[in-house]
This record gives sequence, C-alpha cells and structure tokens, in this order.
Amino acid sequence: MYTIAKLAALSGLTTRALRHYDRLGLLCPQRMPSNGYRLYGPEEVDRLQQILIFRELGLPLDEIKDILADNSFDAQAALRRHLTKLKAKQQQLETLISSVEKTIKVNEGEITMTDHEKFEGFKQQLVADNERCYGQEARQRYGDEAVNQSNAKMQAMSQAQHAQMEALTQQLNSTLAAAVAQGDPASDLAQKACQLHKEWLCQHWSSYHKQAHVALAQTYVDDPRFTAYYDKIAPGAARFLRDALVIYCR
Repeated sequence: MYTIAKLAALSGLTTRALRHYDRLGLLCPQRMPSNGYRLYGPEEVDRLQQILIFRELGLPLDEIKDILADNSFDAQAALRRHLTKLKAKQQQLETLISSVEKTIKVNEGEITMTDHEKFEGFKQQLVADNERCYGQEARQRYGDEAVNQSNAKMQAMSQAQHAQMEALTQQLNSTLAAAVAQGDPASDLAQKACQLHKEWLCQHWSSYHKQAHVALAQTYVDDPRFTAYYDKIAPGAARFLRDALVIYCR
C-alpha cells in the first residue's frame, strides 16, 4: 500500500494532482479508518497507470473518467491500440532526430545531406503535426487502420508528389474562393472545387467513398478549427463547401 506522498514520488505526480483526481472521482483511494489518510493499493496503482497513458495521449480527464467507467472497456485492447500509436510516434521522432542531427552536421561542414533526406524529415514533421492537431478525432471517427494508412501514404510520397499536392491545394483554394464569390453551391465552378477537393482527399485516403466525403465536409462546419481554415480562404467557405459537396456526392 502507498500513501499519497509515496505514490506521488513513485509516479512523478504531485500530491495536489492525486487529490484532484480523487475529487474528480477518477482515482479514489482507500481511507485509513483511524485518520482518513489516503491509501493506494494495487488496483489504484494500475488505474493510475492507465490514467497517465491516456493523459499522455492527449485525452482530457473527463474523457478518461468516462472511458474507465465504461463496463465494456477492454483495457488490454486499448493498451494495444495505444502501443501502436506510440510506436508510430517513436518512429516519427527518431526520423526527425536523425534529420536534425544531420542538418547540424551539414551546417558544421562535417557531412552532406541529400534533398531526399531533407524532405524525409519534413514529411515526418507533417505527419507528427497532423497527429497532434487532429489525430485523436480522426482515429475515433475513421479508426486506427485508416489513419495509419493515410500517414503511410504521406510518408511514401516523393518530393515531386508533394509539390503536386501543394499545387493542387492552391488550385482548390483559389477555385473555392471564386465559387464562393459567385454564391451558388450548384454552379459549375463550385462543382469543380468539389472535384478538386476529392482529388486532394485521394492524396491522403487509401479509398474514396461519397458518404465519407460528405461526413468530412460536415466537420468543416461543426469543428471550429476546420471552419477557421476554410473561412480564411473566403468568408463562409466552410459551409459553402459542405453544401456544394452534398450536391456533388448525390
């Protein structure tokens, strides 16, 4: 059994954090009958480990509480999923570390670095940034396999393919802005923007489905982050694109 001070020292948390978890009903220790002091046994230690894993993966405490309270929650399956994510992050970090180390040596005149090596680190950074910003939602919505395939597709992209994707993005954005200015989601220009959006998606997705395309377009309206991105292209562009894609995907 651990006192709160000993568990804090073991876990690297503060006693204040453990008390906070107790108040939230997230980690409720046993109590000594004589003085009410908190005591943590093996079950509490195991639960704290799960909490810390979920927290490290970016989940807020209220979501962690709901997950652990779910009677259908399969801890072993969850750990396997998280291990897959952590290994993917590990690979990304190792590639980035290698790229940075090589760049330092290049700058110091010790070695030369090919354009391919420079670009490889850049791709890894794109994948890591995307995982940090949208990975949790994407994995919940589409599943780990789909997200991993998308990441693998990005990592396998050549420098020329990446340049083509950037050009496609610019064409999509300019076409969408012009279509929004016209104001008709059913117009030829709006439908051209939808076709370009499909082509852009297919650079990331391993397979294309109209229903998934429309569902994604709805998130552009529902999620403020996506709305802000598209509305920078043109005011109201997120909602306009959603409406145009509903027509396009009929």
